[in-house]
Amino acid sequence: MAREAAMQGGDDLFPGFTAGISRGEGVDIFCRISGGEGPPLLLLHGYPQTHAMWHTIAGDLARHFTVVVADLRGYGRSTAPEGDADHHLYSKRAMAADMVAVMAGLGHDSFMVAGHDRGGRVGYRMALDHPDKVRRLAVLDILPTYDYWQNMDWRYGMAIYHWLFLAQPKPLPERLISGAPDFYLDHTLASWTARKDLSAFDARALADYRASFAQPARQHAACEDYRAGATVDMDHDTADREAGRKIACPLLTLYGNGGLAQKTATPVETWSRWASDVRGHGVDAGHFLPEEAPAATLAALLPFFLGEA
Repeated sequence: MAREAAMQGGDDLFPGFTAGISRGEGVDIFCRISGGEGPPLLLLHGYPQTHAMWHTIAGDLARHFTVVVADLRGYGRSTAPEGDADHHLYSKRAMAADMVAVMAGLGHDSFMVAGHDRGGRVGYRMALDHPDKVRRLAVLDILPTYDYWQNMDWRYGMAIYHWLFLAQPKPLPERLISGAPDFYLDHTLASWTARKDLSAFDARALADYRASFAQPARQHAACEDYRAGATVDMDHDTADREAGRKIACPLLTLYGNGGLAQKTATPVETWSRWASDVRGHGVDAGHFLPEEAPAATLAALLPFFLGEA
């Protein structure tokens, strides 16, 4: 019952936002939507979190934008379908199509996107697959999936071992995680922060992450997300790279100076191979920029998105 209550909570993290379900591509997507009439801005979370990670800056962004904060398919309160043999159901292409459908259903034919971690991968896939939909894109502490796999050596494998672990065939990672989901989640979160502890996370948000990750269907969904990353997502990125296809909209890359994206490459240089208009810089944080450094993250996102507004 406590876990169910945690998943029902969260309204106090987003005062003034309306919670609801929107229809994606064959799945239900949970969203929180701000009031106001500013240009639409979609916020997407990463692994192993939920939409709750944006609570630190969503209210400030809502003073300027109509903010939509969503749970990706398989995460939080959104539908978590059983994975398919080719992992297409958890491809970033499928997740991007979800969000295009959600935003269209809310009356937004085009919009801006900020995505952290897996949400950033959904964001850049959306910008490649639906260039008429994404006006501006901010990606937080990631490099493209193609570059992560191309950079993979023993050093990078140690830093992002979960890319290899979670992509193993089912049910191995699911069974191991299910034995101690809170331990695995807390260890993952803490190990990717600059301070190597959980002090950056609001207790209410942390309860939301734990409540979601305790569910077997969502443990499976997270593994499918990474299995897609090692297969179909890589195929899609490789095809775009070989075709010379680039992201057309302005792109901002923010990364933690102690995060994951800069461990083997300079993010601005890497993203410049994928987009024509790139800017960005590091933030004094680990991987979780909005929670570890909310003021610096907001200070970077606001002028970038207001440039569009």
